[in-house]
Amino acid sequence: GLDSLPGGGAEILNDRVRNIISPQKASKDQWLEVMRIAHNLNISTTATMMFGHIESCNERIEHILSIRDLQNEKPAKSEGFKSFIPWTFQPGNTKLLEKFPATYKTSSFEYLKIIAISRILLNNIDNIQASWLTTGTDTAMLALQAGANDLGSLMLEENVVASTGVYGKLSISQMRELISKSGF
Repeated sequence: GLDSLPGGGAEILNDRVRNIISPQKASKDQWLEVMRIAHNLNISTTATMMFGHIESCNERIEHILSIRDLQNEKPAKSEGFKSFIPWTFQPGNTKLLEKFPATYKTSSFEYLKIIAISRILLNNIDNIQASWLTTGTDTAMLALQAGANDLGSLMLEENVVASTGVYGKLSISQMRELISKSGF
């Protein structure tokens, strides 16, 4: 049985951006329709947002509002989106970096703003996940203060971010320590 569906591949839910950074992936409307169908089948999902590349601030907000609007459509029997996971684009070893050399690594401040905005705008999604893998554990701990309530996975196996040269692993005890140090 299929109990849930991961919401990866959302990147930025704006077709201008998607046509540049992931032209082979589904359009914004197609991605949202897959999630809508899952929710109607009572299959919970997650939603990601990979940001910090060529998108504008308005396109980031469009993405978050698209997730919120779809969550508002979910049938009463469905959980819809279990969590929202914003994570920062990691430019190392990417074709996007080759195509757009001015692409920069997102600052911790910018990441924390997205966490706070997500918590406010996504009041219909219970969990906002901090991406310790892409931001580092110090920023992830601050994200818990900024509105995140989940540190995510222990990353037993992760290949997408690792392909950019960013690696990370946490044990259960390390994860608990981070949460405790954050006051939770």
